[in-house]
Amino acid sequence: MAFRLGIDTGGTYTDAVLIDEQLQVRASFKSLTTRQDLSIGIERAMQGLPQEMLSQIELVSLSTTLTTNSVIEGRGADVCVLLAGYSERQLAKSELHHLVAKDAAIVLEGGHDATGDEIQPLDEVRARQHILKYKDSVAAFAISAMFATRNNQHELRLRSIVEELCDKPVACGHELASSLGAPQRALTAVLNARMIPYIHQLVRSVKAILKLREIGAPLMIVKGDGSLVNTQVALEQPVSTVLSGPAASVIGACALSGLQNAIVIDMGGTTTDIAVVRNGQPTLSTDGAQVGDWRPMIEAVKVFCVGLGGDSEVQMKGAQGLTIGPRRVVPISLLARQYPWVIARLKQQLACYPNARHNKFVLPLEGDEQLLSMLTAEQLNAWYQLQQGPIELDQASETDRELVKSLAKLQRLGLAIYSGFTPTDAAHVLGLSSHLDREAAQLAGKIWSNQMRCLYGFGNWQSDDAVGPSQQVIALLHEKISQTLIEASLNQLGSLSHSRAAQLTQLLTRLVLNKDTGESDTAALFNIDFCSDYPLVAVGAPAASYYPAVAKRLGVKLFLPKHGEVASAVGAVMGSVVQRAQVTISQPSVGIYRLYHRGEPEQFTRLAEAIAKAEVLATEEATSMAKVAGASCVEVTITHTRNHVEHPIDGELFLDCQVQASATGRPSYRTLKPNSQ
Repeated sequence: MAFRLGIDTGGTYTDAVLIDEQLQVRASFKSLTTRQDLSIGIERAMQGLPQEMLSQIELVSLSTTLTTNSVIEGRGADVCVLLAGYSERQLAKSELHHLVAKDAAIVLEGGHDATGDEIQPLDEVRARQHILKYKDSVAAFAISAMFATRNNQHELRLRSIVEELCDKPVACGHELASSLGAPQRALTAVLNARMIPYIHQLVRSVKAILKLREIGAPLMIVKGDGSLVNTQVALEQPVSTVLSGPAASVIGACALSGLQNAIVIDMGGTTTDIAVVRNGQPTLSTDGAQVGDWRPMIEAVKVFCVGLGGDSEVQMKGAQGLTIGPRRVVPISLLARQYPWVIARLKQQLACYPNARHNKFVLPLEGDEQLLSMLTAEQLNAWYQLQQGPIELDQASETDRELVKSLAKLQRLGLAIYSGFTPTDAAHVLGLSSHLDREAAQLAGKIWSNQMRCLYGFGNWQSDDAVGPSQQVIALLHEKISQTLIEASLNQLGSLSHSRAAQLTQLLTRLVLNKDTGESDTAALFNIDFCSDYPLVAVGAPAASYYPAVAKRLGVKLFLPKHGEVASAVGAVMGSVVQRAQVTISQPSVGIYRLYHRGEPEQFTRLAEAIAKAEVLATEEATSMAKVAGASCVEVTITHTRNHVEHPIDGELFLDCQVQASATGRPSYRTLKPNSQ
């Protein structure tokens, strides 16, 4: 008997699952994710599996939400982006200033036009100056040039200069996206560069464990479209693993539920991910994946991903009032389970007049060497103190104000994380969950309610009441989940802007939930049902705690499949290797056809010849990519997408054509020795 080992590394939990040759779950185990050293949490998860089965592993595959969470929470390594041929207007449109320091987004002369001809020579002198300036202060470089998908020579030249001057990783836009749209392609390159440390850490951790256990099976990672690639490809293009965890959870939910049509919703500690499955297949996004406020140019399962999870911070936000997320904090109930001494400190906080620092302890999160090397002496000292255990923020503020400032800086850099009152704590207060420390949750609920009343004038609970506040938090969570489901469904239509869908969601949510809208006869005028033909398949650790109430309010059927709490780990080993290559042909002038693929454009006088050459190039590239990504027995399919217009004189006029080759193959499995059977 041979087994596949699926591992999912999330923001809170790491799951491991064993799947047999009949694709049935044979064993699973959950362990806390150890962000400073992922190998600890992964090893603990594997220790919870039957050890005799681990010698019979033919394939290991990973899914992760670490890259998704980094985008949602605005975290990532510092990068410098080189933009050849861009204008300041395009730079502003890309909104890269939210991801890159203003002076680290460098606009250079250069770039090509839509036909692949050079607009102006690349300014290599200025490029060298800025590469030398930032080579010691950033973790990676991102490169994007105007119309690099039509001619990639300037991006390749910039990469060679970076490699000549330093040893930092480089992300080129033309290798990540084949579509036009310079600002979005630049965004994709920057996000890719920012995620490199997360994937490197994950791959190093898993490889070390497999080597120690003498498991020689191939190691794969789930991409955002649900397909698999080996770690070599994932390390080069980590942005492709954005939505890795959500894609794996959709595939796992389909496999576990057996349903062909459903709405899959997966709530973890940091995010809620929603996807629609039709005829057994999740829809793929063709114009980029929506991840929080960003849409990188990657083909991915069409997942609506928001910063709403069991570990989301419950807080007051000005005019918005009481909100949940998107920032993740460590639940107090989890903190006390790991550090029981916290309970005594919570009791002392409860006895004092409330302040904003109560319920806040600081813990180390990431151990990024690049970021640590840029810390001041005070910040580095704070980091070392965190290695000894959590620091109570309120107590530190009374004894060492500089320490508090340093801790705040570590938190902003993503090196540390605060604790706080969360839906997970509220669920423990109400008895909806019981796996963490309920006493700590009750204390945190009382402290939080005192903060709300005394600091913000919100709520009228008694000072010793944790149940009332927790009920309000869970009610708000149910409403947020309902809103998210409705907004995700509107997003599937693709006919509304993100902002317009968000506005319409509020109205539809009130109508679907039969809330008072100020019209006494509203119920008589409107009869709106939500997804009556699509049941809700809820997976993830908190599913049983929250979704029964949500499904009841929305009036939909709910499925909680067996092993749904490890759906992402199940989905991690269910996919195939799929690689796609695209070649574009345009007609810049009548009777002249230009083929764009990697280097300089090729020119033809007959469209049929250009298409035939495009098919050969796309097939060769897709096949090669699939084999490099770890596929065996590759099969290729070709699709054409033609754009044309009707001209009043010339009739049908050809504009352009995209020739895409999709190469699919099963991942290469380890051949087990007879004595290991």
